[in-house]
Amino acid sequence: MYVNRELGEKIGKNLNKKEILAIVGPRQCGKTTLLKHIYEKLESAVFIDFEDRENLELFVEDEKAFAELYAKDNKYLFIDEFHYAQNGGKKLKFIYDNYPKTKILISGSSAPGITISGMKYLVGRVFVFHLYPFSFEEFLGYKNRRLYENLYIPRKESIMKYLNNPKHEFAKTSSAVIEKINRYYEEYVLFGGYPRVVLSEDIEEKRTVLENIYNTYFLREIKEILNLTEDFKLSKLIRALALQIGNIVSYNDLSVVSGFRYNDLLKHLNILEKTFICTRVEPFYSNKRLEIVKSPKIYFFDNGFRNQVIGDFRNLDRRTDSGKLNENFVATQLIQRNIKPNFWRSKSKAEVDFVLQKEDKVIPLEVKSLIPKKIFTKSLINFMKKYPSHTPTILSQNMWGKRRKDREEILYLPLSFVNALTDAL
Repeated sequence: MYVNRELGEKIGKNLNKKEILAIVGPRQCGKTTLLKHIYEKLESAVFIDFEDRENLELFVEDEKAFAELYAKDNKYLFIDEFHYAQNGGKKLKFIYDNYPKTKILISGSSAPGITISGMKYLVGRVFVFHLYPFSFEEFLGYKNRRLYENLYIPRKESIMKYLNNPKHEFAKTSSAVIEKINRYYEEYVLFGGYPRVVLSEDIEEKRTVLENIYNTYFLREIKEILNLTEDFKLSKLIRALALQIGNIVSYNDLSVVSGFRYNDLLKHLNILEKTFICTRVEPFYSNKRLEIVKSPKIYFFDNGFRNQVIGDFRNLDRRTDSGKLNENFVATQLIQRNIKPNFWRSKSKAEVDFVLQKEDKVIPLEVKSLIPKKIFTKSLINFMKKYPSHTPTILSQNMWGKRRKDREEILYLPLSFVNALTDAL
């Protein structure tokens, strides 16, 4: 079955634009399904898969013949798995320039620098969109549509209205509603949002699918596409990163654990980012003498992938890293909204988990698990004294509401509502 993706609406709005539309993202995140869903609604369209060697070879060896066959008489040309094409960017430019009436849509499993070979040829000719595993909202909408539409969305909209106008009444909600949503939140935090994982009802099946995604990543992305041979070192690096999500990383320590020399380590960290495995979050600072400015934190794009790496799918109440999993969840939701967060830490060890910035707004976020009351954290107060803050927020599994501290109003939201903050920016 097709699960509605938020990106589909953005793609639809750009179908009448002349630029090539490129959908990139991790393998098995639903790019092919989304492309086919769009394709099936259009007339005069052709869908080509570059896993079909015959189509790929024709494109690589004779782009003119390929264009005559597939672009000339079609209004829309869809090319799936475009990353397999050598010099693909240059050849795609030929079709774009010579068949201006044909709208081109492509997909690839890595970031543009890897996926679209010869990206320089497509400058000014391509719009790149990122598709990730299901966001929590997409996940909840599939799992329980009634809960999503009748309870989740009205409360999210209320939060957004309040954020845009503090005079707007902030919706009240009961612990019973939060508990209902949290049942789905825990499944998402443990197993992530890869579509095939979400569609699996059985826990063992979910684990099997995640194991397959992990193994396929090394077989296809690392060996087949990137032609990297040191996959054993890379697997050790990924495991080391998985064990310290949310911590400030030491490149020297990672070099020792993985066996990569420093420069090779940085190269492979870059590859992990471009292939949508994990990402670095840089520090927020204004005073270089008092605040840490170099070492990043690492978060994974998907909690399920991370838990597969370390082989741990225990419930949140049975594990010591539940706080870090909650942090990683927040990071994934921010990234999926194209928001690049920072973190703040002073040399006196005061720390705020995430800092969001947009124009003149600075929003500090603290991530907690279960809290007994609407607490104030010293780190958050310290940050607010240094920086004018817009709606400082504490995210937890159970708290909802607001509380005033001096002149500032601090917002308390369940972790599952983090997208209300990003969508209100």
